[in-house]
Amino acid sequence: MTATDSTPAKKPVAILISGRGSNMMSLVEASRAPDYPAEIASVISNRPDAPGLAWARGQGIATVALDHTAFPSRAAFDAVLHNAIEACGAQFVACAGFMRLMTPGLVARWHNRMINIHPALLPSFKGLDTHARALAAGVRIAGCTVHIVRPEMDCGPILGQAAVPVLDGDTPGTLGRRILAAEHRLYPKVLSLFAAGAYDIDQEIARLKAASANLEMLFSPEA
Repeated sequence: MTATDSTPAKKPVAILISGRGSNMMSLVEASRAPDYPAEIASVISNRPDAPGLAWARGQGIATVALDHTAFPSRAAFDAVLHNAIEACGAQFVACAGFMRLMTPGLVARWHNRMINIHPALLPSFKGLDTHARALAAGVRIAGCTVHIVRPEMDCGPILGQAAVPVLDGDTPGTLGRRILAAEHRLYPKVLSLFAAGAYDIDQEIARLKAASANLEMLFSPEA
């Protein structure tokens, strides 16, 4: 996209997925707005059969399938993944259901330029089975978090969070559906701010710059 005097060029973003890519879809839809500061340069998956790849191709977006099982090591896979990200011209990376732990070397190459969404209110409930674990712990508020990627799993400066109430009678499935709806609202908002350079990162804390619009905490009361 060519910049004009009034409209800055959109920042190219690579999205990493492993499955259906519903958060990827929400980012793609948001990026179509003329004033959105990011555009999706490529969708990359470690699973060639990921349904999200077919959806992205149908939207005219470049896709790359890298079968991680074909590589002798995690480092070998990450080296090719890094090359694929660079090849599409991406300035930022958005992980959207990318179910791979990355090597410190890859994370370092994209230091403060790679973000992820996690279906819990970090630092609580890192890892998998977040909804079942939240219910087992008896929390009354659950939610999702967008954060900058660090080598440690589900760590890094928090860019935004959305709160979702835990309702009586919730199951991991019902809670998960409400949290996913909140993810689809939160991730495009945070990527927009991130691509626009609206955050300062200091001592592993992310803060919105004074001149930037505040990111309101989202609260989803829907059953």
